[in-house]
Amino acid sequence: VSWFFNPARSEITSLDSGNIDDILNNADVALVNFYADWCRFSQMLHPIFEEASNVIKEEYPDKNQVVFARVDCDQHSDIAQRYRISKYPTLKLFRNGMMMKREYRGQRSVTAIADYIRQQKSNPIREVQDLEEISSLDRSRRNIIGYFEQKDSDNYRTFERVANILHDDCVFLSAFGAVSKAERFSGDNVIYKPPGENAPDMVYLGSLTNFDLIYAWTQDKCVPLVREITFENGEELTEEGLPFLILFHMKDDLESLEKFQQEVARQLIGEKGTINFLHADCDKFRHPLLHIQKTPADCPVIAIDSFRHMYVFPDFSDLSVPGKLKQFVLDLHSGKLHREFHHGPDPTDVAPGQPIQDLASSPPESSFQKLAPSEHRYTLLREKDEL
Repeated sequence: VSWFFNPARSEITSLDSGNIDDILNNADVALVNFYADWCRFSQMLHPIFEEASNVIKEEYPDKNQVVFARVDCDQHSDIAQRYRISKYPTLKLFRNGMMMKREYRGQRSVTAIADYIRQQKSNPIREVQDLEEISSLDRSRRNIIGYFEQKDSDNYRTFERVANILHDDCVFLSAFGAVSKAERFSGDNVIYKPPGENAPDMVYLGSLTNFDLIYAWTQDKCVPLVREITFENGEELTEEGLPFLILFHMKDDLESLEKFQQEVARQLIGEKGTINFLHADCDKFRHPLLHIQKTPADCPVIAIDSFRHMYVFPDFSDLSVPGKLKQFVLDLHSGKLHREFHHGPDPTDVAPGQPIQDLASSPPESSFQKLAPSEHRYTLLREKDEL
């Protein structure tokens, strides 16, 4: 593929541990190609990625508006590990240094990549021209509305930055000047309208110029603590790099889901960021259930998917026992679940230095990791096995 390259026109920035933070932090939008030279799909993408960069640079000439960059993951394995890259090539989008959780999965063509960047540069906030529009919002969605005196303000710029990051999870709207005056009785403000016609609004009470505060508040509202895993988002959730705590339940069994949500909020809120809390339709995910010797008739079932193995919570009826669910997650982090998976329950009377016999067979490993495999990418293991 080398004859496709046009180095004289290339605008690709090579990232390493010395420049990556500075370059990404100063870029409004950065698309980073994580590649390996031995990967033939990486080789095929290089000229396409470079040409897409050339096209976009003509539309966004400011060097900090859009950055196309690449990381050689063999040369910079520390960076690959930092961003949990396990297959090549992987295209990740960054905004002001923050990696977006959804990687680029579109066509590997100049047109598709360029269109993707144009979409990312479009305004994610819809401006409201009349407050009557608020009454007709789609209340099945999560809506974040900002009321500002003027658009040219630090308050709105912070709101816009948050919207750029979270627009896939919430609908963002804004109103200015006379249109928003009735909602600005105490100054500029931001509210959250949760799903449901009768759900009460929630008001952001922190500083509107403190990005970290308003981002954390908005993320909490836009991204549910317990999310549903589907065949469409399975790979995306896997790529967040966190193990799964999953409730398998029948679709119409909302009571079990509500109990699970309550106990996750009560026992595990401190573990947010170390594990993803999910629920799954038993009928749709019969195959993962088989991996833990369960069927839909056994639901509701709680399990942890570590991406190496799946571990079953002993009894759903113990869910509300204080600390029981939390201990299950702590046992994952400590390695106890993995150890007992291979060697049976931890013995209490083994003399120091005495070997523990392998008492348990190893059931099939996690199947969630390959929910939606991409035909364009190989895992590192699979690619190396073929060479």
